[in-house]
Amino acid sequence: MKFMTLVKTTKAGAGAPPMALMQAIGQLGADAEAAGVLVTQGGLMGKEQSAFINIRSGKVIVTDGPFAESKELVGGYAVYDVPGMEEAMEWAVRFANLHKEHWPEWEGDIEVRPIFG
Repeated sequence: MKFMTLVKTTKAGAGAPPMALMQAIGQLGADAEAAGVLVTQGGLMGKEQSAFINIRSGKVIVTDGPFAESKELVGGYAVYDVPGMEEAMEWAVRFANLHKEHWPEWEGDIEVRPIFG
């Protein structure tokens, strides 16, 4: 079963992640790939490079960035193909622990969601 993890920061203006964290995330990705469970992963650019498409009152509205800072920003994702939620959570907790170790002032959430199909 496939699961997507979404990494969301809740602290605006946290700045760029430390190089040690990026290296540790790279190693975690390599470990997941070696275990045969990583489908894909990546970091996302900021909202200033984004666009939003909304449907309101039957109309499609396209809005290009830049956008004002929000309380929450999705900064990255990973997709794992594992037997169940328990193992998906284990990979997400490993990822969270890397942040705790290498960027202790970072605050955020990691959401783990099953993918249909």
